[in-house]
Amino acid sequence: MGVSYRADIAEALLSYLVDNVGAGDTLEGIVQWWLLDRKISHDSAEVKRILDDFVARELILESKTSDKRIHYRVNRHKEEEIRELLKRRAV
Repeated sequence: MGVSYRADIAEALLSYLVDNVGAGDTLEGIVQWWLLDRKISHDSAEVKRILDDFVARELILESKTSDKRIHYRVNRHKEEEIRELLKRRAV
């Protein structure tokens, strides 16, 4: 799986978040619903690495719920930066 594969997943994730600003979900939900919706073939481990990268870059936020599962959502303070990245396809 190459750079293009990772870039496709990263772009799909950020596009979904920008298009659905109120969205938030677990890794499993993201893999099953968000990427399936975008018809992106995926590997959960790769999606998790991409999510971790976005969290480190503060593009998305993670929070732990009472059931101890981690949920991810867009960092609204970074929405403009995300839109620029998507425009340049520099995710």
